Amino acid sequence: MGEMDQQTRPLSGTGTIYSFSIMYSVPQGFEEQKPYVIAIVQLDEGPMVTAQLTDINQDDVAIGQRVEMVTRKLREEGTEGQIIYGYKFRPALQDSISR
Repeated sequence: MGEMDQQTRPLSGTGTIYSFSIMYSVPQGFEEQKPYVIAIVQLDEGPMVTAQLTDINQDDVAIGQRVEMVTRKLREEGTEGQIIYGYKFRPALQDSISR
């Protein structure tokens, strides 16, 4: 295999919901969160990422909706309850303010 031309590029963390699904049957460790929404988000720069949505009622999620990346608690692990953080997406605040 040849070398791949890779470059680091900054991402804005904002994008549009391309597709989504409401999760009723969830992986171990996520039972307390069900049901929750997983979305494929097309970032403004082009790449698509999969992430959980937060700060939104599942009935209000729509394809084409503007969202922004935020850091949130994903789950707790182990007997000591170590908190694992990661990224999720929420409705874009700028879009909410401008309405």
